[in-house]
Amino acid sequence: MTASAHAAHLAQLNVATLRHPFDDPRVAPFVVVGDPAAATTVRLYEDPRCPVVEEFEATGAPALREMTLRREAKTEYTLASFRDDRVGGDGSKRAVNALRAALDAGKFTEYHAVLFENMAENELAGGYTTASLLELADQVEGLRSDTFDSAVATMKHKDFVTASEKTYEAAGGDDPRGPGTPTVAINGTQIKGGLYDWLFEKETFHLLLNSADN
Repeated sequence: MTASAHAAHLAQLNVATLRHPFDDPRVAPFVVVGDPAAATTVRLYEDPRCPVVEEFEATGAPALREMTLRREAKTEYTLASFRDDRVGGDGSKRAVNALRAALDAGKFTEYHAVLFENMAENELAGGYTTASLLELADQVEGLRSDTFDSAVATMKHKDFVTASEKTYEAAGGDDPRGPGTPTVAINGTQIKGGLYDWLFEKETFHLLLNSADN
């Protein structure tokens, strides 16, 4: 797929991006991408600094993006930021805040892809910073604006960052640290055990997604 075709693909996904229908969508603790009427709902827990999530996004996740584009699936993203406490810095929190700002700009899907494509390089430099997040936003046509830049620089969506992390931690059940990232639940069933490795191959993840719909 060419770069322009890839960008067009992501843009089509973003058309269906919406906030979760909470009473106050400004602090809804997750983001939903896809057709609300899609038969398959995938709940996805990710930390923007997690190397295992980076692997998932590069391997199995394209199967989910293709189903979303066909309006066969929708994805509920819960964006965690626990990696900051484990490896230092505040890059996860800043990245989650920036992703929330990208949602307001209608560019969540494209920016999410750019962040994970550049995660390893940013981790070598100590994690995401305001400067690096704005620089990466230059790769998404139409994202940079005074409104977006200000939201990134001032941590405008810090309440969302906190609420999203708390939602992640609550998903861990008896473990207050959360379920780990990536965690994937398809139509309410968490993928774990021997099937967990299936998430990291496009073909096998596709099988999981389709079996849940049948």
